[in-house]
Amino acid sequence: MPLAPADTPDALPLHLVTKEALDPWRASLPADTAAWLAATGFAAGAGELALIPGAAGALAGAVLGLGDARARARTRFQVSKAATTLPAGPWRIATPLDPEAAEEAALGWLLAQYRFDRYRAGRTAPAALVPPAGVDVARLQAIVAGETLTRDLVNTPASDMGPAELQQAFEALAARFGAQVQATVGDDLLAANFPMIHAVGRASTRAPRLLDMRWGETGPRLTLVGKGVCFDTGGLDIKPSSGMLQMKKDMGGAATVMGLAQMVMALGLPVRLRVLVPAVENAISGNAMRPRDILTSRKGLTVEINNTDAEGRLVLADALALADEETPDLVISMATLTGAARVAVGPDLAPFYTDSEAHAAALAQAAAQVRDPVWRMPFWEPYEALIEPGIADLDNAPSGGFAGSVTAALFLRRFVAAPYMHFDIFAFSPSDAPGRPKGGVGQGARALLQALPQMLGL
Repeated sequence: MPLAPADTPDALPLHLVTKEALDPWRASLPADTAAWLAATGFAAGAGELALIPGAAGALAGAVLGLGDARARARTRFQVSKAATTLPAGPWRIATPLDPEAAEEAALGWLLAQYRFDRYRAGRTAPAALVPPAGVDVARLQAIVAGETLTRDLVNTPASDMGPAELQQAFEALAARFGAQVQATVGDDLLAANFPMIHAVGRASTRAPRLLDMRWGETGPRLTLVGKGVCFDTGGLDIKPSSGMLQMKKDMGGAATVMGLAQMVMALGLPVRLRVLVPAVENAISGNAMRPRDILTSRKGLTVEINNTDAEGRLVLADALALADEETPDLVISMATLTGAARVAVGPDLAPFYTDSEAHAAALAQAAAQVRDPVWRMPFWEPYEALIEPGIADLDNAPSGGFAGSVTAALFLRRFVAAPYMHFDIFAFSPSDAPGRPKGGVGQGARALLQALPQMLGL
């Protein structure tokens, strides 16, 4: 982790300056430093960084512009710009920060340092930050470790992250924290009554499986369910080639709940945690499920397959039915489920669904505190009829093209009686952003971690 010890004596100062505060701050500087900044044109624009020279050509520090009020409202993790630009060595933030801002600065610094270097040489040592006073370093490190796991899993191509490899990562996570794992693989899924997981994954040469992790002996029952479609061709309703380019990330729900589980276990939350991941590859072969097939789910509900590319809700449905059988206190599912969610809110926001006003309020407050944006969507009852095809209990892909994220969420809700929350995430940053290099990214996990104590009464 690019954090320096709190007592590092030679850490250089990093000043954070808004446009509004630039003139009085510059007036407080030594004349030669103020002249240098004026000569270089430093104007405290958002993300603008200037190095401050010292005696005999040495480096005396740096200043990062935070922009005006509008720029600050639009950008989270502004300090992360400095984390990836400053010269290597220890740095400390010289500007007083309130507790939330200090934590955001430290977290953004750490998240910005992430690089996926499995397939190419790594970079030189990054700049290290002396944590601002009052920051809970152990908590931040647990959060960043969980986020790093999520990003690594999403970024790994399907050639090296199929169902078996996802199981290996799942078992490695469990082993680190003494959790117990059970895996149901291949045709054993039929014997164990997971027919829809089997139907989605049976066409692949890489056997489908359900991964089940348990950790913790006391406390509320928290069950996390993550969509683990390691690659999605669309099945017989095959995607165009452009639609497959990002499908290595279709296990982003699994990656995110695994990252959240790591945070929960590392911080020792007093819960009985269960993590369920249906891990499959949606491929094409002679035994692939077909349009207009009717499947019988674990819960007994029948499902007409009107699009084989709407497979994520099928594997989640069997896993959710299993989760519900032990009446947990809270079930949370995460999935890269619909393009409709991206049309609605874009790549940055994580839409979520819940029937609980208290849970929604707790999550919204937590998301604002930790700068992990989420947006509530409705379980809109009038649309229930859209997922009822007439020939079966449920339709996996209602025609019409409207409210695709809502109807998918309503479909999943049919399999859960316990308190339930569903996230329809993107799990990918399409371009470099502060604290979020281009590629896989966790969404909603940090907000949930912050909100869980209130939601579960811990």
